Amino acid sequence: MNKQNQKLLLQLARKTIENHFKRKNYDLESIPAEFKEKMGVFVTLHENRQLKGCIGNIEPIKSLYEGVKENALNAAFHDPRFSKLTEGELKKVHLEISVLTSPRKLEYRSPEELLSKLTGKEGVILEKNHRRATFLPQVWEELSDKKKFLEHLSLKAGLNPEAWKEAKIYVYYAEVFEE
Repeated sequence: MNKQNQKLLLQLARKTIENHFKRKNYDLESIPAEFKEKMGVFVTLHENRQLKGCIGNIEPIKSLYEGVKENALNAAFHDPRFSKLTEGELKKVHLEISVLTSPRKLEYRSPEELLSKLTGKEGVILEKNHRRATFLPQVWEELSDKKKFLEHLSLKAGLNPEAWKEAKIYVYYAEVFEE
C-alpha cells in the first residue's frame, strides 16, 4: 500500500473517532478502489507507548474501508480491557493500522516442529476447544521467545499455558503503519 493510502486510512480512523464525539459520521470524499477490497484489519491505539485499545477482524469479511472505521470505534470505545477513550485523551493517542493477509493453517506433528516453523514475523491464531485468540506480528517485539509467545497466546484464549502444543495454529502477515 502506498504512503498516500496509508495516510488516508490513518486519517479515516482518527476522524471517525473524532466525529463520534460530535455524533457525526465521517467518510472520505472519494474511496480508492483498494479500500473496497475485503481484508482483515486491526486498529490499535497507544497512549504514552502503552496499549489503549486494539480491535480488528482477522478474516477478510468487510471492506478495508468499513473495517478501519468500525475497528477504530471499537478499539476506542469497546475494547473490554480498557476504559472508553475520552475526548481529552484523543489528542494523546497514537494510531496504528495493521492490514492482514488471509490466514493459512500451519501443519505440524510435534511442538518442536511448530516452534521450528515460526519465524517471529507472522501473526498467530491459536484455536482449541472452541476457543480462539490471536497475536498480531508486532507482539513478537515484546514476546520474542517462541514458547512464551505461544503460552501467552494460550492464556489469552482462556486455555492453560501448554494448550498450544495440541492446538490448531494459523499464521498471517500484516502491513503495519502508524501516525
